Amino acid sequence: MLRTCLATCRQRHPFTIDAMVLLPDHLHALWTLPEGDGNFSTRFAVLKKSFTELWLRLGGWEGVTSASRQRHRRRGVWQRRFWEHTIRDQNDLNNHLDYIHYNPVKHELAVCPHEWPYSTFKQWVKKADYAPDWCCGCDGRLAKPPSFDGLDVAAME
Repeated sequence: MLRTCLATCRQRHPFTIDAMVLLPDHLHALWTLPEGDGNFSTRFAVLKKSFTELWLRLGGWEGVTSASRQRHRRRGVWQRRFWEHTIRDQNDLNNHLDYIHYNPVKHELAVCPHEWPYSTFKQWVKKADYAPDWCCGCDGRLAKPPSFDGLDVAAME
C-alpha cells in the first residue's frame, strides 16, 4: 500500500527516494526534491492522506483519536507531525543513512540491517556504499552500532 501511495504522490509532486526504512509504527526517509523545491510538507501530507484512506478502506486499524484530532479531521494512523532536516554535507548524509539503515536493529526488529526487508539497505549494498555485513550481528557476532553523535535522534523518532 505504501509503495502505491508513494508512486501516486511522486507523480503529482516529484521526488527521489534516496533511503527509506519502514517499521511497524513509523518510517524514516531521505528524499531529494527537484532543484528549488523545498516543499516536503505537501508531499508528506499527500502521502499520509492517501495511505490513510487506502489503509482504512482495506480494513486497517487506527489508534484512538483525541478530541483535538477529531476537530482537525486527523485520523489515528500517522503521527501528526514529521521531522524535516536539510542535509548539510557528505558527513551529515552518511550519518543519516546510517541512522535510517540501522533503525530496525535499534528497535530490536532485526539482528542486522540486511535482515530487515522494508529498507533500502540492500540497494545501497548493491551500489557498494555499504558492506553486506555492515553492523551485522548474525551468528552471534557482536556488532558495534554506529555513532549518531551530532544527530537530533530524539526529533527523528
